[in-house]
Amino acid sequence: MHSALRSFQKIAAHRAAYTTASASKTLTIGLIPADGIGREVIPAARQVLEALPSNVMPAQLNFVDLDAGFEYFQKHGVALPEKTLEALKGGCDGALFGAVSSPSHKVAGYSSPIVGLRKKMDLYANVRPVISGAAATASGEKRAIDMLIIRENTECLYIKEEEQHDGPDGKYAVAKRRISEFASRRAGEMAFSMALQRDSMRQQVPEAERTWKGRPKVTIVHKSNVLSVTDGLWRETVRGVYAGNAEYKSKVDIEEQLVDSMVYRMFREPEAFDVVVAPNMYGDIISDGAAALVGSLGLVPSANVGDSFVVGEPVHGSAPDIAGKNIANPVAAIRSAAMLLERTGYGSAALAIYRAVDKVLETGQIKTPDLGGKATTTEVTAAVCKLL
Repeated sequence: MHSALRSFQKIAAHRAAYTTASASKTLTIGLIPADGIGREVIPAARQVLEALPSNVMPAQLNFVDLDAGFEYFQKHGVALPEKTLEALKGGCDGALFGAVSSPSHKVAGYSSPIVGLRKKMDLYANVRPVISGAAATASGEKRAIDMLIIRENTECLYIKEEEQHDGPDGKYAVAKRRISEFASRRAGEMAFSMALQRDSMRQQVPEAERTWKGRPKVTIVHKSNVLSVTDGLWRETVRGVYAGNAEYKSKVDIEEQLVDSMVYRMFREPEAFDVVVAPNMYGDIISDGAAALVGSLGLVPSANVGDSFVVGEPVHGSAPDIAGKNIANPVAAIRSAAMLLERTGYGSAALAIYRAVDKVLETGQIKTPDLGGKATTTEVTAAVCKLL
């Protein structure tokens, strides 16, 4: 097993000891498959959760099936029904969201349900780990990486306030971009606190087995050389979080990257990054691009995190071209379920899932087509369950 995975698993093991004690005896998870392959990978994630043995998952698991998505909108005129939000707020400890087939053109009355969910549940940060012992860089070299991308989740251009007008030279469109001190500060706080948390876990792993061996570091991504007002406020606020906290200043290194050079460096030297924090749109682009370093969007999980709720969400889209064919890679959804367990206090159960997935991937015998194999969604899921 390569050192990146050993380091990650040992870190997760120590985190398990800290978090499981606070877990409740019942865990209720809302399931929102939504569109496309979401309807295949979310049931796969549920199957893996249900396969957890009681010695690592002491709580009783309850599941609530919920509606959302573009296909639901086409039938009912709403993409995120109130009954789904009421169920999440009233009886769920967390949720799993599959994928959404948001149209590329304007559709009257429609807005993305996952964007709405993040706002309604105050899930202000999207947390995406990118871990590999052999990441494929632009130079062709294989390098070990252990990067965490934190994307502010509620603002930027994704507030979706757009207008189209007729002008003397034809139509033109205008989009509003919102960056606030409040949202920027919360994202910054999460970035620095998670940098310290990751470092605390790493200190309990022999240095030779750590992927990241230096001091914890936070990279602030922006484009304030052009967008001096909005990105300027983002940059100043996140730096202010750092400047106003003595522990951060003494224990965490800080750097800045313009978003275009961030993309360049990420593909040239991904091992140079520890924790990366970015506004919503930049974070979206960077984290999807980072998936190429580990081979496929089908491998990369994420968690939409707030102070009291978490929604696990695979990074990939709805993939309508393969929907219903039983060939979608379920790994990202399974890992997202593990992230949900970590956040809700079941670190041992999360660790069991991470290890089972890693073993399936390491053997290289059971791979879906996106990884060059011929295995089905069902076969990959069964392989993971068998190792639990």
